[in-house]
Amino acid sequence: MKTLFLLLILSLQVVILNAQTEEDLVKKVIQSAYVDGLKNFTSLDDIDKGFHPDFEYIAIGTDSSKISKTPIATWREGVRKAKENGTVPNVKSEAKFLMVDITGNAAVAKIELYRDKKLVFTDYFSLLKFKEGWRIVSKTSHRH
Repeated sequence: MKTLFLLLILSLQVVILNAQTEEDLVKKVIQSAYVDGLKNFTSLDDIDKGFHPDFEYIAIGTDSSKISKTPIATWREGVRKAKENGTVPNVKSEAKFLMVDITGNAAVAKIELYRDKKLVFTDYFSLLKFKEGWRIVSKTSHRH
């Protein structure tokens, strides 16, 4: 009986330790698709899995009175060309997650993006949870 009880406790601990929260899943998508995929040029597949095809990066335009929109296809193509041409930067980006807020199938996240230990961007992401999981649908940012 004691052995059965111990096995039950150990099994429950394994399940609890391996369970990923929704916050963990949101962070994982941002890390793999944006930080690793786009900024560190690692995987086009991760970019495709993590970004919704209708994603847009929304920023202040060059004249500061309009916004500019960049679709994920444009960013992805830049990564593909850099990998193909061997022009991937040597400097790796790292993210510090400051906030993740989730309500149902909607989430927002705020990160700081560092290169060479220097803060480069503060990024704000909007994500939605689809059948296949969390996907990034938009991003705005501030360059430091």
